Amino acid sequence: MSARTQRLLEGLFRLYGMVTTWLGIVVLGVFLVDIFLKGVQRLSLDFLSGFPSRFPEKAGILPAEVGTLWIFLLTALFVIPLGIAAAVFLEEFMKKGRLASIIEVNIASLAGVPSVIYGILGLEVFSRWFGWGNTLMAGAATLALLIFPVVVLAAREALRAVPRSVREGAYALGATRWQAVWHQVLPASFGGILTGIILALSRAIGETAPLIIIGALTYISFVPDSPWSKFTVLPIQIFNWTSRPQPEFWITAAAAIIVLLGMTLLLNGAAVMLRYRWKKKLKW
Repeated sequence: MSARTQRLLEGLFRLYGMVTTWLGIVVLGVFLVDIFLKGVQRLSLDFLSGFPSRFPEKAGILPAEVGTLWIFLLTALFVIPLGIAAAVFLEEFMKKGRLASIIEVNIASLAGVPSVIYGILGLEVFSRWFGWGNTLMAGAATLALLIFPVVVLAAREALRAVPRSVREGAYALGATRWQAVWHQVLPASFGGILTGIILALSRAIGETAPLIIIGALTYISFVPDSPWSKFTVLPIQIFNWTSRPQPEFWITAAAAIIVLLGMTLLLNGAAVMLRYRWKKKLKW
């Protein structure tokens, strides 16, 4: 291939990437504006604190809000200690070799598995084998499996970003490998790890398919009060309303989408802010 042809292909790929990027931004912008214009008229205190109803003007999202918060907290409880522990072991303690390479490839592959597959796994393992049924515990455990590879990959990248000199300095002062990791490496990488965890959790609260498969409800008239309660979440409530034939329910679903987007943007913003502040503090 001549240099001229190579430059031409590179220019075409660059142009294609730019066009598709701007097209995606325009489509997303139109979608968000349409959602906001339709849903903002339904946002109110009664909507946020009310229960679902067969009358769209009276429908609220309180059970879905509480269920989403329960799912967020329980998923974090499951995935944070396991994800960080797995990342520390793989990055700091496991010997590099064939087994380590196989594990790394499989974790990276699991991060790309469709969420519906995790839903089927959660249904069989947590709902049936463990006997948790369609409770918050089963839903949170399923979502924890879903984002576990993402948390591990993000935590490993944060650990790799810590300069080797930090570890060597700790060893020179007589620290063991575990003491160096616990007192130096983990605090230094905490910002990146926390960012990855928050971004993974923000993905989890937007999932619908795995929770539908394990039997999460589409309509409840009570607020979940324990990890063993049946539940619904905002994405499922939105799915329920958008499947209704009445246009008024579509407006109600648009209002719920605004609330869900607000929660997701709040989490993503917190992740960006924490990462920035931690980097500024460390000044590597």
